[in-house]
Amino acid sequence: MKRRTALATLTLPLLGGCGYALVGKGANLDPSIKRIGVPLFKDSSGRPGLDQKITEKVIEELLKRGHFDVVPDATGVDALVEGAIVNYQSLPIGFSDDRSATNTTQASRYAIVLVARVKYTKTGVLEPIWQSEGMTTRDEYDVGDDPSAYFDREEQAIDRLAITFARNVVASMLEAF
Repeated sequence: MKRRTALATLTLPLLGGCGYALVGKGANLDPSIKRIGVPLFKDSSGRPGLDQKITEKVIEELLKRGHFDVVPDATGVDALVEGAIVNYQSLPIGFSDDRSATNTTQASRYAIVLVARVKYTKTGVLEPIWQSEGMTTRDEYDVGDDPSAYFDREEQAIDRLAITFARNVVASMLEAF
């Protein structure tokens, strides 16, 4: 028993410096950045309103952090978040069999994928603080039995996708991932 206690006493101090660290604990918070501008994301996807939804969610996510003011302008700011939606796709990934006389197959599940370029720069500095040339976010949704609900469900999936995209962008920008 004394041997175990002695071994534990000698081993415990060594575990304190075992090399484990929290990934992403660093921060890209420049104390001189008080106001961040997030102008409307450029959109080459052709999906109506997607640029507004993505921009809105990025602004909301930045505001949740509470460290700075966030405005939808590129002027009068200390830093700028610029984005461009490169691609948006809705792809069938699940199918249902129709066992009727027509014997057709219909898509029953879809994946939506968003790819964007995002750059976070301090005003007056050429080198970005953070950037991603291909920030990709994906979500899925079921069509169900009612084909008329397809667009409603896609819109709901786009809302979830925009929130996830914004969280990922802001975390990458500010938490040194």
